[in-house]
Amino acid sequence: MKVLVVNCGSSSLKYQILDMSNESLLAKGLVERIGIEGSVLKHEKTGSEKVAIEKPMKNHKDAIGLVLEVLVDETNGVIKDMSEISAVGHRVVHAGEKYSGSVLITDDVIKALEECIDLAPLHNPPNIMGIKACQQLMPNTPMVGVFDTAFHQTMPSVSYLYSLPYEYYEKYKVRRYGFHGTSHRYVSQRAADLLGEKPENLKLISCHLGNGSSIAAVKNGKSVDTTMGFTPLEGLTMGTRSGDIDPAIIKYIMEKEEMDISSTDNMLQKKSGVLGISGVSSDFRDIEESADKGDKRARLALDIFAMKVKKYIGAYMAEMNGADAIIFTAGIGENGITIRKSICKDMEFLGIKIDDNKNNIRGKDTIISTDDSKVKVLVVPTNEELMIAKDTVEIVSAL
Repeated sequence: MKVLVVNCGSSSLKYQILDMSNESLLAKGLVERIGIEGSVLKHEKTGSEKVAIEKPMKNHKDAIGLVLEVLVDETNGVIKDMSEISAVGHRVVHAGEKYSGSVLITDDVIKALEECIDLAPLHNPPNIMGIKACQQLMPNTPMVGVFDTAFHQTMPSVSYLYSLPYEYYEKYKVRRYGFHGTSHRYVSQRAADLLGEKPENLKLISCHLGNGSSIAAVKNGKSVDTTMGFTPLEGLTMGTRSGDIDPAIIKYIMEKEEMDISSTDNMLQKKSGVLGISGVSSDFRDIEESADKGDKRARLALDIFAMKVKKYIGAYMAEMNGADAIIFTAGIGENGITIRKSICKDMEFLGIKIDDNKNNIRGKDTIISTDDSKVKVLVVPTNEELMIAKDTVEIVSAL
């Protein structure tokens, strides 16, 4: 079975096509500047050079159409015709409390996603546009929705409720939803494989560390807590997001700087985090380079990031009464050798001990803790697309 995985942004579209008979990647690509002058599709067939196709694309239907064209192209394609695509898996950011797992997309599902637009105004509209575009171009191909928030729907109320008047939860569903769920689910299952255990027998702490970062406490295969909340702004210090702050600071700065709601939100979302602290960049590689040259604010940004991760690891170990393993994943988690070491430093009392030689790797499934470390520490490259494809196969096979 061949599965097309689609991830639509407001003006972009990422895709992969996988052969699920052996879980191999056949091709992947990115469409940029949809609806903007200079639209381009960058396509990479496995084992071949990347090609760029510049063509006007006024909407997501045009973009999907061009993707389908290149997939059957004689030179750059990987399938003979559209009938080889058995199903399409769509990444969708927000399903609210509607779904606790992936589902076959129906009119009712699309309606439910439209009802969640208030909760994810930047992400759900393009996700829905991508689904509708595929339905128009592939009307007989089953579609599956895989939701970023679904994995965290197993959190108990003590973890997801805010200490606000309860009526705001009842009326507006103001609660913690969590994100990066597909990634946390994939790496926790993969970590269990590497440890030779079943997920339901383990207590894991999954650290998805990238420009956007979150940590999840995964107990017996289920998410019981996570750092992101009502929106992806809560939790860790991130590339440009503030993470946890005293909410009274917002009113204080707004009054001092005479800022409106929109500019304040922009400051918290796009000008804060390690960018705001360092003044250098939101890219951790740039910050590390500046820190190594003696930039004190760059060093401070890295130290704050590591401390925030460390604090949540400690909190989740307390919440779950220990942990069997800590997982590092995503761009920083998979490649940040010095950051991983900094996070795990001085945590021997919790049974966490890093082996410097084992830690000297990037982007590879491996255990980096010492042999006598009570808590195992792993690096597990995430693969959200494969997780989406697996869910899609499972749901379509049952039809």
